[in-house]
Amino acid sequence: MNGEARNGGVLRLCALCCAMVLGAVLAACGGGGGAEEEFPSKQIEIIVPWDPGGGTDQTARQLASVAEETCGTNIIVSNQTGSTGAVGFQAAANAEPDGHTIGLATVEISMINHLGVAEVTPEDVRGVMQYNFDPAAISVGADTDYRSIDDLISAAESGQNIRVGTSGTGSIWHVAFAGMAQKAGVAENMTNVPFDGAAPAIQAVLGGQIEATSASGAEVRPQVESGDLRPLAVMADERLDILPDTPTLKEEGIDWTTGAWRGLVVPNDTPDDRVETLNRCFKEAYDSEQFRQFMEQNGFGMQYKPADEFEAFMDEEYERFGRIIESLDIRQQ
Repeated sequence: MNGEARNGGVLRLCALCCAMVLGAVLAACGGGGGAEEEFPSKQIEIIVPWDPGGGTDQTARQLASVAEETCGTNIIVSNQTGSTGAVGFQAAANAEPDGHTIGLATVEISMINHLGVAEVTPEDVRGVMQYNFDPAAISVGADTDYRSIDDLISAAESGQNIRVGTSGTGSIWHVAFAGMAQKAGVAENMTNVPFDGAAPAIQAVLGGQIEATSASGAEVRPQVESGDLRPLAVMADERLDILPDTPTLKEEGIDWTTGAWRGLVVPNDTPDDRVETLNRCFKEAYDSEQFRQFMEQNGFGMQYKPADEFEAFMDEEYERFGRIIESLDIRQQ
């Protein structure tokens, strides 16, 4: 073998060794530029803790539909229901923390532990973003003499029992009106009448079986627009676009706001960069004209909080509802 050939062999050997060392380093680092580093690398599942067809399910499916483009992958919605949302919340908390499973969190995740329904709390998940807030509205039949919230409070103060229909004992709409009654000092004369949802509670008001109902503005809007219901007040900081002539409780001298909210969460150990990616692509979907039109046309309120603010908000809500539920003495035994 001549010197040129020997030098060529040495160079090839060095190149091979370098390649092997580089490959080992990349492997040790989990690198290599393959698809494993891409996120999302497969289908995303959104777990909705409520039945198909309801407001939470509708908004989740609409958001998922737009986010398939902004997140660049297929997104499916599965309904895992039961125990006032606890089944779905727990399923999201227990999922693989790789960012491919998202939970749809509603206000009940801040309430059900205090109510004695389940142990899951906001501490079991990480926030991705809040996208909705629907304040409560208290409404009466349009043919009654209650023309303002002051009329209803005055009737309770005079000793009349004001029966308020809600979507169930311990539901957000029960807690909403009970908190208002407590603030106004008439809790003893405002009675919760639980129904299996807002729709039958509204029908009971229209039928004269009860005096009022507590539900979201979106749920009473059809009967308000038809002239059958009269909304007396909304429990928000500002008036609702869908009920522009209805004052807030604060305008009427009662410092009380509450309502239902919705947002996206992931399991606690989900990496920061994946939470950031999910926040970015779902926020883009939230800002889309398609999603905004859907929310507006169906009366759902839009309210956005990024991941860290949403987590802090859920913690604050958990503490707040703990105090409210204890004071209302509605914990299940």
